[in-house]
Amino acid sequence: MAARFKILFLCPYPFNEVASQRFRFEQYYGILTDQDYDIRHKSFYSDQTYKILYDEKKYLNKFFGTIWGFARRLIHLFSALSADFVFVHREITPLGPPVFEWILARLLGKRIIYDFDDAIWLSNTSDENKLISGLKWHKKFYSICRWSYKISCCNEFLASTARKNNNKVTIVPTTIDTETFVPTEGRKKKNITIGWTGTHSTLPFLSEMLPVLQKVAQKYPEVIIRIICNKKPDWQLPGLDYISWEKSTEVEDLYGIDIGLMPLPDNEWTKGKCGFKILQYFSLGIPAIASPVGLNNDILRNGINGYLCSDETEWIDKLEELIHNGDLRRRMGQAGRNTVIEHYSLTANATTFLRLFE
Repeated sequence: MAARFKILFLCPYPFNEVASQRFRFEQYYGILTDQDYDIRHKSFYSDQTYKILYDEKKYLNKFFGTIWGFARRLIHLFSALSADFVFVHREITPLGPPVFEWILARLLGKRIIYDFDDAIWLSNTSDENKLISGLKWHKKFYSICRWSYKISCCNEFLASTARKNNNKVTIVPTTIDTETFVPTEGRKKKNITIGWTGTHSTLPFLSEMLPVLQKVAQKYPEVIIRIICNKKPDWQLPGLDYISWEKSTEVEDLYGIDIGLMPLPDNEWTKGKCGFKILQYFSLGIPAIASPVGLNNDILRNGINGYLCSDETEWIDKLEELIHNGDLRRRMGQAGRNTVIEHYSLTANATTFLRLFE
């Protein structure tokens, strides 16, 4: 039987390596295949380059890896010739103007599905790669929007910016596979664990609430503070439990958390965030405390599945409330799980995702 459509996915990173790809579109690959779609995944960075991409050194290796990435994209243009749709996540190349997008849309007439989950028109380059920040060409976002057949993003803030250049915008939330992220039953723990998970790029947001964590750690020496990240924080706390993030133990490491954190400053960049940390906590039945910024306000219902906190006093008060009340943690955790199943699960959003290819 001939494939219904051929879809070429062009994304920055290799398959099954980063959250933005895994939870925005890669987890739909099985559904697409079941629906007789022919899918191909092509990344800019090779496996070898990705492994050193955020290394604080190895500049020469990253330079040649990037050059090879551009060569790979030239090869990928041939793959695009037979594609019915080209799904572009964030950008086709991390540096320079949108040359490949222009070739696909204008010269080859391909239907581009443009997907993004951050305010990528703003500059937000990591410290490890700040030397190339001037080459990022963030404003190409607007051109790619204009040339796209459809646009997919995760919240209204991002959608409203995209609509200024193209009105064919669909909000597709970042989703969780609730058959993989399942609450564990019958946990017996001696100590309460406050936890945070994220990457080096969002670790500074947690660092800003260090005074809150210090006061909680001082008052409750039995409380563990777990940080799951690909970079160790440059500060210490009593009871700090740092775990280097690993994909193979992702769910298991989160199981140890009783109260999840998602602090954010209120600015244009963070308004584009998609609340993924909260969704991870909720999917495992863990209540969350978060800043009232962006999509956090929609996912988290204050007092039902967690708390929204704006200042140090609120953060400490709500942390103490959840530390002391196990029944409240369980009720909020179950409410959070229900929120994900109803609105942010893979199954709840599969139809919306499939409609991008109509």
